[in-house]
Amino acid sequence: MANRTNTLIAVLVAIIVVLAVIMIYAFLIKPKISGYTVEKQTEGVQIAINYIVAQLQQNGFVQIPVGNQTLYLAPFNPQAQQQPAQ
Repeated sequence: MANRTNTLIAVLVAIIVVLAVIMIYAFLIKPKISGYTVEKQTEGVQIAINYIVAQLQQNGFVQIPVGNQTLYLAPFNPQAQQQPAQ
C-alpha cells in the first residue's frame, strides 16, 4: 500500500512539474521569442526603407529586382503630370 501511494505521489508531482514547464514556456519564453522576432523584422524593414530612400535621393530612382524583372521606383510629382485643358 505504501509503495502504491509513493508511486501515485511521484506521478502527480511529475504531472505538476510538466504542467508548470508548459505554463512557463507559454507565458514567459514564447512571448520573449516572438517579441525578439518582431523586433528584428521591424529593424530589417527599417533598414530596407532607409536604403531605398538613400538610393532615391542619390540617383533619383531606385531599381528593385523582382524575380527576373526589375521594378523602377521614382518620385511622383502630381503638379508636373498635369497638362493644361485644351
